[in-house]
Amino acid sequence: MNHWHLTRAVRVLAAGGVLLHATEGVWGLACDPFNLNAVLKILALKQRDAGKGLILVGGSVEDFAPELASLADSERVAVQASWPGAETWILPSNRFPAWITGGRDSVAVRVSGHPQVRALCSAFAAPIVSTSANPGGRSPARNQFKARAYFHELVDYVLPGEVRETHGPSCIRTPAGEILRGRA
Repeated sequence: MNHWHLTRAVRVLAAGGVLLHATEGVWGLACDPFNLNAVLKILALKQRDAGKGLILVGGSVEDFAPELASLADSERVAVQASWPGAETWILPSNRFPAWITGGRDSVAVRVSGHPQVRALCSAFAAPIVSTSANPGGRSPARNQFKARAYFHELVDYVLPGEVRETHGPSCIRTPAGEILRGRA
């Protein structure tokens, strides 16, 4: 991984920008979850209703310690056993804004299994929004070429990289065992 690209990506996030980046299975649009203007830009690019909420990714389990603390021990163990990886969990939240949670008291979070995403979150020192790079109704970009075709002129930076797996977007589940998207 090129340190210059990573540093530039972190500067873009810190300045309220939006970037394209590779994840485990698809390309993503990323921003600072606490920057309303950046989140609104992503929602507009994706033509996505804010009420659906957005996924946050972190570089380590500690990024979501407040959310994990509210779980039963068995639930916390199950969540942590799946990370890092392409498993997104719906967890209780009281610190993320409504524009991230879709107005709910829960948030979708994941500790990414993609080394570059983990490095990005670590360098940014916080979780980031990471939602599939595709306009509404279109298939998620699975390579940099497709991500650029969708959004190149509309984002502030493209962090060079490659997806690591071919399964597509992450699985979304609840600690109670319900699968909301993805593999069973």
